[in-house]
Amino acid sequence: MSSTKEIKNRIKSIGNTKKITKAMEMVSAAKMRKTIEAVLKTRSYANLSWMTVLNIAGSVNAGKFLHPLLAARPEIKREAVILISSNRGLCGGFNSAVIAKAIASIKKHCTEEKKVTENLTCEVNKEVDFILLGKKGLSVKSRYNFNIAAEFIKEDVAYEAKEIVPIAKMIIADFLSGKYDKVMVAYTDFVSPSKQVPRVKQILPIDLEAKDHHLGIVGKDPHIGADAEFIKAKEEKYLHDAKQESYVFTYEPSAEEVLNEILPRLIEVQLFQALLESNASEHSARMASMHKATDAAKDLVAELTLYYNKARQAAITREISEISAGVSAMNG
Repeated sequence: MSSTKEIKNRIKSIGNTKKITKAMEMVSAAKMRKTIEAVLKTRSYANLSWMTVLNIAGSVNAGKFLHPLLAARPEIKREAVILISSNRGLCGGFNSAVIAKAIASIKKHCTEEKKVTENLTCEVNKEVDFILLGKKGLSVKSRYNFNIAAEFIKEDVAYEAKEIVPIAKMIIADFLSGKYDKVMVAYTDFVSPSKQVPRVKQILPIDLEAKDHHLGIVGKDPHIGADAEFIKAKEEKYLHDAKQESYVFTYEPSAEEVLNEILPRLIEVQLFQALLESNASEHSARMASMHKATDAAKDLVAELTLYYNKARQAAITREISEISAGVSAMNG
């Protein structure tokens, strides 16, 4: 049995750790409230702007004009994945989940001629570039040997869309120049403080005929809850009604110039919303992780306190026995 001094030192050490995790939990809770507020304020706008552009672009593309950001490439030679992770750890499986989702998506979309092994082949690694937003995303380089095309600074709490503008401009320029044939974004969708879902969505090219009606749409309308079937039915009805209506749009100065302005802004909005979703998910995950750590420390302190009391009682009993034996020997 350990000495009472050693047990007491362990209790003190774990108590100090509990104070740290409790403080981190409170800080994460404060940041979580701010990020959730930001998510809920912009989510409806981001989703509605995407649906509106799909409607307008669908009408424009009925003619001869096809915007370059809408044009799918006949062959995907190289693609980029924007990976949104955290700058720090202590947030449970937040980072590992979104990285695993990105890797799984790459495997899923490989053609039959490019089958990959469990650890991915070098050939596939060379055909995918990662653009990092968050320091923890660097593990895709060290663990999977993917090329890192660029790294951007990520703030814990995003306030303005301008924080995402450099990434949006870079991927649009690279896509239009032909450097990338497809651009995806891997982020964590915020569902609730206790549930976060990693997702991978295609940003470029904007696919008007995609079977997945969530393509490019980040987040969900907070007013309709977490009923996925209801969300899907609502969006499908919106798209169906948009296709059935026979509106005639007039563009000034021209449809091409309107789309030249609106499509880059749309991509910025989608990336900004993905960043907000990830930030809210990160702080929620860290708060939950620190809450569990605090509870575990509390339980461990209680267990060690009981162990300390037993050790102290045993020591006292032993001392009393020794004194009694000594007294008996002197009187004998």
